Amino acid sequence: MQLAAIVVSLVLLVVGIALISRAVAQIYRFIKLGQPVPAGSRTDDPVARSATLAKEFLGHTRMNRWGIIGPAHFFVAVGFLTLLGTLLTAFGQLFKADWTIPWLGTWLPYELYTELLILLTTVGILILIAIRLMSLPSKAGRKSRFAGSSAWQAYFVEYVILVIGLCMLVLRGLEGAMHHAEGYEAAYFISYPLVAAFKGLSVGTLQNLVYVVAMIKLVVTSVWMITVGVNTTMSVAWHRFLAFPNIWFKRNADGAVALGALQPMTSGGKEIDFEDPGEDDTFGVSQVEQFSWKGLLDFSTCTECGRCQSQCPAWNTGKPLSPKLLIMSLRDHAAAKAPYLLAGGGKNMEGEEKASEEALKDVPAAALAEAERPLIGTLEEQGVIDPDVLWSCTTCGACVEQCPVDIEHIDHIVDMRRYQVMIESSFPSEAGTMLKNLEKKGNPWGLAKKQRLEWLKEVDFEVPVVGKDIEDLTEVEYLYWVGCAGALEDRAKKTTKAFAELLHMAGVKFAIMGGDEKCTGDSARRLGNEPLFQELGAENVATLNAAFGEDDEDEATKKPKSAKKIVATCPHCLNTLGNEYPQLGGDYEVIHHTQLLQHLVDEGKLIPVTPVEGLITYHDPCYLGRHNKIYTPPREIIAKVPGLRNEEMHRHKERGFCCGAGGARMWMEERIGKRINHERVDEALSLNPDIVSTACPFCLVMLTDSVNGKKNDGKAKEDLQVVDVAQLLLDSVKTPQEPDGVAEEESAPEPEPAK
Repeated sequence: MQLAAIVVSLVLLVVGIALISRAVAQIYRFIKLGQPVPAGSRTDDPVARSATLAKEFLGHTRMNRWGIIGPAHFFVAVGFLTLLGTLLTAFGQLFKADWTIPWLGTWLPYELYTELLILLTTVGILILIAIRLMSLPSKAGRKSRFAGSSAWQAYFVEYVILVIGLCMLVLRGLEGAMHHAEGYEAAYFISYPLVAAFKGLSVGTLQNLVYVVAMIKLVVTSVWMITVGVNTTMSVAWHRFLAFPNIWFKRNADGAVALGALQPMTSGGKEIDFEDPGEDDTFGVSQVEQFSWKGLLDFSTCTECGRCQSQCPAWNTGKPLSPKLLIMSLRDHAAAKAPYLLAGGGKNMEGEEKASEEALKDVPAAALAEAERPLIGTLEEQGVIDPDVLWSCTTCGACVEQCPVDIEHIDHIVDMRRYQVMIESSFPSEAGTMLKNLEKKGNPWGLAKKQRLEWLKEVDFEVPVVGKDIEDLTEVEYLYWVGCAGALEDRAKKTTKAFAELLHMAGVKFAIMGGDEKCTGDSARRLGNEPLFQELGAENVATLNAAFGEDDEDEATKKPKSAKKIVATCPHCLNTLGNEYPQLGGDYEVIHHTQLLQHLVDEGKLIPVTPVEGLITYHDPCYLGRHNKIYTPPREIIAKVPGLRNEEMHRHKERGFCCGAGGARMWMEERIGKRINHERVDEALSLNPDIVSTACPFCLVMLTDSVNGKKNDGKAKEDLQVVDVAQLLLDSVKTPQEPDGVAEEESAPEPEPAK
């Protein structure tokens, strides 16, 4: 028995180690095929990056958002990494049944730790198996976050861990029996019932049992290594290793997820100069090897857990986009194409093959066939990613926010969009109208710039306009960036007027840019038209810097006389001005109007006194919440308005559900599945509210359209309102006017002093 156990275990271990070592080398070469990244962008502040990695792993900060799954996964992960000593012990036990690691193996703290972690790892994997079985796609269909995942791979990994955990428990019991543990002993405080059960067996029987169980443990481990070694795309297993570098190399050293600003277009690791692009510059991504090495690492790290899929508004409304399936498709395509690329294969901008026939003669036929597949193409074209998948994305950030291994889905989607828009001119036709309007008129509706001032005629107070009423911004505290929707869209103009009136009532000095304000370029950039974004951004930055008087310094402080403070009612403008314009030379302090209003309420400059009766539910705009982490101010304002009863929708804050307008979807038709705004409004209507509130003009338009449609169908209250938080606050700050002819009531007498 002992000899058989030794031979079988050794042979399989050698094969397993050889195959997994080969796979590590293959994955390394594969990831190196990706393009370089800008110097220092993934290695800046190594101390902070290491701290982020330690926090995310040891604190399991991303996983713990999912209830009991977090602790269960933590103990499985820690057990995998720290119970390697039990593997060494099992190997030694093949040769000597009562063998332990010298010094360490009989050290009580080590034995206590081993006992406890074996139990927690085993219980943890049982919990994860149970959760997977309860969420089977066969039962839940598309609603299962495991829909589309490689089921056999997941079950294989989970049951391997379970078997190894049970083997470790049995071996601990056998060890205790062989070491003549008498009565209860701390070293076997968990496995003692097994120790007691094995005590009556003879020494020979105990030894043979040790050989068999140790062999099972080592054989199962070896089979795992062999299986993983021959399946380099088995990321449900490989993420155990690749998650660590993927988290360390994430976009932000401080641990923030890859949301907010989009990254500038790069080629060969350098930012593209659109005024003088290089001859060899590639615009966007049309081949998988044009992704950066971090992109290829992302693809290889996907755990197939489906958290991104479960939160994706496109997937939840019947569209073909699943962030998980997108990443898996790119992973599988890249791995299948890798032999061709490693042989020097590739196409230039004209579609000509770079490598000679001689260089490609040993490349497998399957890899050559994979190389001919277009990255973006329909099913008939054998494309890796269908165009409907690409254009379904709202860039809401739910996938990036939820991913436990920090995959940067939105960056990859936008890179593919950039090529489609800039090189192929292939994108939904209705978005073309928006782009033309931006190019010609500086706003997506194509209206004349003088229209940006029309809303001023509807307020009864003066609003200074830079360049018309005031020369620059040195005399005001804030520049109010009205935005295209806020100035030109009728429903959004109500928010603009309400906010301006609140600032006037609070005595805040502010001004607007008027006709000199152009679209920030948010929709153009997220659609993929980077040059148009750069053009609009450069014009706005020049206008803003001139208005702020960047060269007009105070002699004492040597700082600009005007603080560069901007307040915006549109989260998309907020995000672009504050997070993306620094890429273009515009550094400003940008806040959202709900932040300023909350501050004014807290200071007592705005006092909500008039009740606004009714049940209200608040919708989190994606670009205010997930992209900029602003969740509290709107809710605090609502809480200060007397009469309102706030009730949260099921999906809110970090798990909020998109309105469907982000990622330039505001300007595209929604032809597949259920409309996203209808899904969101249905969730709101389930609470039977009187008011649906938000803090974004895009959300306001999308939610209003859906509510009006449901009113017509008799599915919503006729008096149901969709309003911005600023409108609610204004209604409450204003004192109700008395009817004409009603005399003022006498003031109430002052109360007498207490006796």
